[in-house]
Formats: sequence, C-alpha cells, structure tokens
Amino acid sequence: MPEQNLKKGLLFGFISAFIIGTAPIVANSRPSELDFYIFAAMTNLVELVIFCPLFMVERKKFKDSLTMNLENLEVINSQLHGWKNNKKILLAIGIIFTVVPAFNFLGLEFAGAINGSLVLKTRILFTLLFGYLILREKVTKLQVLFSFVLFFGLTLAITQGSFNLLEFNFGVIVLLINVIISPIGHILAKSVLDRNEITPFQIIVIRNLISFIILFSTYFLFFPLENIKLFLDPINYFWFILMGFNYGFGILFWYKTISYLEIGKAMILLSFTTIVTVILATAFLGEDFTYFHIIGMIIMIFSTIIIIKQKRE
Repeated sequence: MPEQNLKKGLLFGFISAFIIGTAPIVANSRPSELDFYIFAAMTNLVELVIFCPLFMVERKKFKDSLTMNLENLEVINSQLHGWKNNKKILLAIGIIFTVVPAFNFLGLEFAGAINGSLVLKTRILFTLLFGYLILREKVTKLQVLFSFVLFFGLTLAITQGSFNLLEFNFGVIVLLINVIISPIGHILAKSVLDRNEITPFQIIVIRNLISFIILFSTYFLFFPLENIKLFLDPINYFWFILMGFNYGFGILFWYKTISYLEIGKAMILLSFTTIVTVILATAFLGEDFTYFHIIGMIIMIFSTIIIIKQKRE
C-alpha cells in the first residue's frame, strides 16, 4: 500500500506540476483586449462553477454523517458549521486572493512567462518568513543561507548576470508583491484547517466567491463602460474557461498529490513547474531562454529542495 500511494502521489504530482507550469503560458496567450482585472474576475467565476458541485457533495456527506457517525459527531459538525466562527478570517483570505490572481496576471504580462515563473518560485522564502513570524515555526540557519542563494539565482536570471536590481521591471515588482501577500492567505487558511473548522473545498469556494464579487462589482470603476463588449465575444469565454480550468484542476491535483505524499516531497515536485513554463514559453510565446536563465533556474530549484528538506526534517 505505501508503494502504491507513492506511485499515485508521484503521478498526481507530475500532472499538477505540468498544469501549474502551463498557467503563465495560458495567461500570456490571452487576447490583448482582455485586461488582467476582468481576466482574474472571470477565472474566479469559472473556478467557482467547477468547485461548487464538489462543495455541495461534501456538505451532503457531512449532513448524512451527522445521523450515522456518532463517534466523530463533534468534528463533522465543526467542519460543517465552523465557517460561521471564522467569518473575519475567511473575509481576509477572500480579499488576499482577490489581489493575488489580479497581480499574477498583471505581473506576468509585463515580466514575461519565464521571468514571472522564476519570481513565483520565491514564494517559499516568504512562506518561511511568515511561518516564523506568525506561526512560530522553526527556521534553520541552512534555510536562511539557501534563501539568500535562491534570491541570488533569481537576480542572476532576471538581470542576465548584471545584478542591477533596476532591471527588476514593473512586472517583476508586482509579482514579488504577489508572492509576499499570498503566503499570508495560506497561513490564515492553515490556521482554520488545523482546527478542523473548515475544509479545503470550502476555502476554495468561499475565497473565489468573495474575489469574484469584489473584482466584478468594481471593474467599471477602473475601466470604461464600453468594455462590456468583452462579454459579447464568445472567443473570450474560451480563455476564461481555459484559465479557470487550469487553475481549478491545478489546485485539485495538488490536493490529490498531498493526500498520497508528505508535503515536503510534494513541494519538491512542484518546484519543477518552471521547467514546463520555460519549454512552453520558448516554443509558443517566442521568449528568449538564456544561459543565465538556465543557471539561475538550477540554483533556485536546488535551493528550494534544500529549504524544503530542512523544513520536512
């Protein structure tokens, strides 16, 4: 059984890494008239449509279990109604993941898929930092050292060896803000999950609902009313659905991966998403992939593996 779980975990992990690695390609292949704001809003809507049925099935199972399983009654009831005690946290998660997808599309647009994918790999640094500051998780000296090594690899790749931080263009800065913000949302979600007061499906549905409402309701405050024509073009719906399915199934296969593998091994698999992005960005978007990108990417992947192995131990 452990060997079978390992095989399933590796299979789901590689599928997840491939899907997530294609996300920057899909994002930067969309029609130019689809701005980052409406693209983020409609992506959230598609994810909501995907996960709502799963969310409803899960709730039905919980309700059925309340009458059948007397031993775990308290846990089941907590997962069914626990969201009521965490409204402020869920609202904060929703607001954070309103900013994150919008900034993600905006940053990728200016930074490019390859550089953008490399920047997103620095999320592990801020996960460590906020885990230490908020959750009081232990951080080793080796993790601190390789955090600097990882950032060195990123700087080498993006500046093409010049190490001039002024070459961190607008897109890179936006994505760095993005990777600083997103771990806070994950840590808040983890705090609720650890108390068994909510499930991953509930978090996904609630955060996407809040995000869609905020983005869609404010869209025409920042963009002209004539943009309503974007909703009349069926081609645009193809891109909305494609991006929503990409994000949605990337998350789904990620959860399947960590259901069979420990989180450390799963995150190591996820560190290879950049390779997928690089190959596809070079082939389909015509982006230049240089020796500095290769060296920087290798340094970043190696540093990520060391950091995660330390965290697992």
